[in-house]
Amino acid sequence: MSTVEEYLHYLEGKGFQFQEDAIGFIFFGKHYTNATDEMINTAIELTLKAQKCFDGSFYVALLETLISNQIDNRKDAIKFIKEKELLAI
Repeated sequence: MSTVEEYLHYLEGKGFQFQEDAIGFIFFGKHYTNATDEMINTAIELTLKAQKCFDGSFYVALLETLISNQIDNRKDAIKFIKEKELLAI
């Protein structure tokens, strides 16, 4: 598993550009929810897949939903999203 910083660097290498406000949202969500790096990375991934770009408010809402439902890993997050039909992924 990679850290949030490593994951962002990986995504930037793939062509995703994160503005300073996006980075702020990412770390705000991390501290606000006390989520693990795995969950932060998963929320970033799902946000990008759903929105085709980074949407800070969508990311925070998704992260809050996952954490409030005691989802604590990528596999369970994707299963939850599909079961609840929250995103078309």
